[in-house]
Amino acid sequence: MQRSPAAAGSAAARARAWVRAEALPLVALVLLMLVARSSFANHYHVPSGSMQPTLQPGDRIAVDMTAYGLRLPFTLVDLVPRDDPRPGDVVVFDSPVDGTRLVKRVVAVAGDTVELVDGRLRVDGTWLRPPGAVAEVERFGARLAELDLRDGGGPDLGPIEVPPGMALVLGDHRGRSADGRAFGLVPMRAFYGRALAVYHRRGDGFVWKRL
Repeated sequence: MQRSPAAAGSAAARARAWVRAEALPLVALVLLMLVARSSFANHYHVPSGSMQPTLQPGDRIAVDMTAYGLRLPFTLVDLVPRDDPRPGDVVVFDSPVDGTRLVKRVVAVAGDTVELVDGRLRVDGTWLRPPGAVAEVERFGARLAELDLRDGGGPDLGPIEVPPGMALVLGDHRGRSADGRAFGLVPMRAFYGRALAVYHRRGDGFVWKRL
């Protein structure tokens, strides 16, 4: 049985009203959430042990997507530039080799002359391990990064001078990290953001361990 033109028109009107009242606000909310996630804050699941002991496999970390500038959503186009990445920062970016999302530590930036020997860093002629340190740690300004050298130090590197706009990234687990020694220097503008803290760790549950 066919509906009358009046009934069909009424149904179409109700459908349009539902779209305006329900569907469009929902779509707008989803888009807003996607933009916020792309531009302001995000989270990341650590898939491997390349950053041990700082990060463990399975860790979930909070990432500040505005640390190096406010960007046009879903792009690397800076709308409001901010700080440049600094040595010691833990950053999230895509592998230059295959596009896999990675998390590594910035260890040298433009103008630094850097060398890696047996898994230990020397920058501008100075070893980053503090004098008298008992543990395997390296100092980046006020920040200490603990290393894992149980599997050795991996390939040596340099000395090389980092050119403008580039950075060297390494894993803290030097003997088991595919990092700048494998894929070379990374453009600083390729970093999506800076990892702030571990907020969930397998076995410990919800935590807030700053990086």
